[in-house]
Amino acid sequence: MTAVVEIQNVTKVIKGRTIIDSISFEVHKGEVFGFLGPNGAGKTTTIRMMVGLIGITKGDIKIAGASIKTEFEKAISRVGAIVENPEMYKFLSGYQNLLHFARMSKGIRKEKIDEVVKLVGLTDRIHDKVKTYSLGMRQRLGLAQCLLHDPEVLILDEPTNGLDPAGIREIRDHLRMLAREKNMAVIVSSHLLSEMEMMCDRIGIIQSGKLIDVQHVQEFVQGTEKLFEIEVGSIEKAMAIIKESYPDLTVENTADAIMVPLVKDEIPLLVKKLVEADIFIYGIKEVTKTLEDRFLEVTSSKEEKVHA
Repeated sequence: MTAVVEIQNVTKVIKGRTIIDSISFEVHKGEVFGFLGPNGAGKTTTIRMMVGLIGITKGDIKIAGASIKTEFEKAISRVGAIVENPEMYKFLSGYQNLLHFARMSKGIRKEKIDEVVKLVGLTDRIHDKVKTYSLGMRQRLGLAQCLLHDPEVLILDEPTNGLDPAGIREIRDHLRMLAREKNMAVIVSSHLLSEMEMMCDRIGIIQSGKLIDVQHVQEFVQGTEKLFEIEVGSIEKAMAIIKESYPDLTVENTADAIMVPLVKDEIPLLVKKLVEADIFIYGIKEVTKTLEDRFLEVTSSKEEKVHA
């Protein structure tokens, strides 16, 4: 896949404090890349550096091969971005807002405005004043504004903030469509784990200014170790055998089942041991971990290593 955004060992120091600590990752054409982390982790600071709102202390950021530091105009011409909330003139209509922004770039024709309005689903309301728009409609108008100059990269900072479930789904569907149909690289920052799981192809996890991991969403959620729920006749007896066979495992149990984190290939051997001990097994099923489960696992294990 073609890397259209390259973050190369980027560090940001503000008043002697390292806010972003030597992070590196790439974003490819046609993918939605999620930048995930708790509030204050450094997501917005990184995005501000990507769009040139603040300087880079060390390292470089390249957009379609052009450096933000040395070829700013060339690099930023490939980018459409909303950092925090889209700013609009509320006393103007949506269409008048787009006309105003279109005048800031060369060669944007009326046909292009009509195209992006249709793309974001605002055709029926585009001539209404922005002050009558819902928050979701304003977000879509902001998207339309970003798309006027046919960017290769779309960068959105917390695009679903304050939206109701219907608005969140609308934005999610539009971003997936832009990546798929326009072959656009979409970078979305968020602290909403469930949203990132449904929206993104890959995620980069940032915590305290450090990039912890970058993985495909499904690979990240699944990990190498899976969680299995084994329904047994005798909980106490089964727990004793599992702890004896796997002393390092963290095993939990409910009223009638045991939760065992194991690699799939190890399950037949465990079942054999339980059967040989005359323990009835009524069912085994894999428990799907959520992105939230994996996020907490990864970030807590990193914190433990730091404090060790």
